[in-house]
Amino acid sequence: MKSYHISNKMKSIACALLAVPAALLFTGCSDFLELEPRNEIVLESFWTEKADVDNIVAGCYSGLLSNACIQRMIIWGEGRSENLYVGLNTNQNADLLNLLNENITAINGYTTWVDFYNVINRCNTVLKYAPGVAANDPGYTDSELNATIAEMIGLRSLCYFYLIRTFRDVPFTRVAYTDDDQRMDLPATPFNQVLDSLIIDLESVRDMAVKRYPSTKPKYQSGRITQDAINAMLCEMYLWKQDYDRCIQYADLVIESKKLLAEENLRSGTNLGRGGTGGRGSSVSEYYARTNGYPLTQANLSQGSYGNTFSTLFTFDDDITTANQEIIFQLVFDDDPRATSMPANGAVNSFYGNASVNRGLIAPSDYIIEETGKEKSRELYDDKNKWMDARMYENCNKSNQCVAKYVYRGVSINASTTQPTVTYTSAWTDGQVGSNWIIYRLSDIMLLKAEALTQKMREGVEQETMDYNKPLLEQAFSLVNAVNKRSVCQPTQSLTDTLSAGDYQTKVQMEDLVLRERHRELMFEGKRWYDLVRLSRRTGNTTTLTAAAMKKAGTGASLIQNKLSKMDAIYLPYNNDEIKVNHNLVQNPAFQSGENSSYE
Repeated sequence: MKSYHISNKMKSIACALLAVPAALLFTGCSDFLELEPRNEIVLESFWTEKADVDNIVAGCYSGLLSNACIQRMIIWGEGRSENLYVGLNTNQNADLLNLLNENITAINGYTTWVDFYNVINRCNTVLKYAPGVAANDPGYTDSELNATIAEMIGLRSLCYFYLIRTFRDVPFTRVAYTDDDQRMDLPATPFNQVLDSLIIDLESVRDMAVKRYPSTKPKYQSGRITQDAINAMLCEMYLWKQDYDRCIQYADLVIESKKLLAEENLRSGTNLGRGGTGGRGSSVSEYYARTNGYPLTQANLSQGSYGNTFSTLFTFDDDITTANQEIIFQLVFDDDPRATSMPANGAVNSFYGNASVNRGLIAPSDYIIEETGKEKSRELYDDKNKWMDARMYENCNKSNQCVAKYVYRGVSINASTTQPTVTYTSAWTDGQVGSNWIIYRLSDIMLLKAEALTQKMREGVEQETMDYNKPLLEQAFSLVNAVNKRSVCQPTQSLTDTLSAGDYQTKVQMEDLVLRERHRELMFEGKRWYDLVRLSRRTGNTTTLTAAAMKKAGTGASLIQNKLSKMDAIYLPYNNDEIKVNHNLVQNPAFQSGENSSYE
């Protein structure tokens, strides 16, 4: 959504609003909407049947699958953190180079938001016209209409959530822009007002959303907005709102839903990722004893190899039923884009890498590479774990100094020796990256709940405080420990915990543990910078965020420290093009004129 008077023909849906690419979601599957673009369709005659609604719903997902959107999910969520720095040929992309170096101006291309607003407008358009279609098409039932409404409000809310976490205050509207005479130069709505509006919207439709798609359509379950996805969004939004009880409430709904799915799969004998036949009749808690009863995807322990967990979550869709027990919502690409003529994940291909270049435009920072190679005095991976944390190998390839997650087709870790050995299966072919982009998975929600539990704790070490904190500590530690144990490279179901509850007896200690576990578990998934921004908002300072960003900067660390000392600076500026056409936008005060200036 550009912030100006639209000049193109809005009454002809040849524009990007409603023209849906032929290459749509869940590629390679005949069970989704593989519809051709509809050009020059007159708006008044378009919305006549359910198929028209389905076409534009697919277009909403297609918009999020675009390179531009996923690139921003990566660069907004990871690029300013200590995780990523310059890769191969980054100097050929000045905007990216400047952002990685915290030399950000309002003319930087990665400060544009038009692609997210395009998706928002598509969702608003469906919400405007779908009820009329249902009134005229007997085949479009009330329950189907309600599910569409929930799905579109879910996608729209997700887009706005990305925008406020990145820019803080943003133009907010639920109105569809479909006419030349509509003005779009809206002022920015404050962060908290947008957040409250998103929560209200999601609360109002969560019960209308699809709970479970048929087993014949497994890609729908994690590739479309479901009730679990809406509950996951509410869990995180309430955490940002600092309403910790509601955050925990929605986390529990997601966790229980995933446990129920695991129980159903156990009864049906579905392979749940441990290399067996499903352990028919076993309970979830028994089957997942290693992960404290949470149905997280697990490696084939009997073979001492930890690669199949990585492959299940981050590469192929061959075992998507298993993956769906952990993955809540993801953007789905085809495993073989070339064969199906479907779009590939171009954002991962260019940013993280492929078989031709190994390193993409961005790469793990020296800090992350060094943390992977250290034998002692690590900050991120626990020293007690020595070399046994699978994520040291699954997150990045130390030898090639590149991102491994999403890039390689598999990571096989042989844990039969004291120091595991790792083999990286070939990376995706250049231009044919088929890895899905995960937005929410169960371990993420478990750690959000652990963070909320920790924030309910009281400061201090007095006996009364310790007694009050004890049950909260125990619950938070159990969640973190479950996620951590899944990654321990010990080929046995019963193992010695890497983490010790005795080391985390205060609120400060548990806060640090949760933040570090989120860091190592969700690295390169577009989460790290937002975690640091949320922490800064909660504490009212940028101390931890600044210290993290400085770790990758080398000689430029003092400059970054000075820039990020201001709370305003943790958000991006409005792009200069938006300021020019929307005079109701007031530039982020950390930036001067909004043109060629960086920070004041």
